[in-house]
Amino acid sequence: MQSRLLVTFCQEKRTMRKTIVPVTAEIPEIRAERRPWLDLEYIAHVELSSEDPEYPFENALKDTSLKSWKAATSGVQHIKLSFDKPQAVKRIHLQFLESSLERSQEIALYAWAEDQPRKELVRQQWAFSPNGSTSETEDYYFDLRRVRSIELRIDPGRHDQTAIATLQSIRIG
Repeated sequence: MQSRLLVTFCQEKRTMRKTIVPVTAEIPEIRAERRPWLDLEYIAHVELSSEDPEYPFENALKDTSLKSWKAATSGVQHIKLSFDKPQAVKRIHLQFLESSLERSQEIALYAWAEDQPRKELVRQQWAFSPNGSTSETEDYYFDLRRVRSIELRIDPGRHDQTAIATLQSIRIG
């Protein structure tokens, strides 16, 4: 059981008073990890701005795939997953690999809840370097209800419009 330490400073006696307070609720990350991943291949339709036939999107949905999804064209790419029925979304897990090129990448995640406009969930940038950082894994936690669609926007080259977007894996739970 985890505990939370409360510290109070008593000015009169110049002593610190402490109380150990047990925390009984689970932390959100643990609860979210126990929730199974959605079977995206069967409950969602995917719209892609492009796709290399040798690297189809289905690769990014499999835990055991050695291949990733890869765009057929350079520049900004969009992947939109539209669910057959509205879903609760608590977690989105993304993994990107780049071991051959040095490049900066930016991603943005969006969600459409039932009867709601598109909402930006997160926007993030990072750099890949063959001699340093070759992978990026992001685990985002949310409390989204009645989600109809999730969109991932990938700008693979921030300052290099010839860069090709890839996605090693995507999990939504």
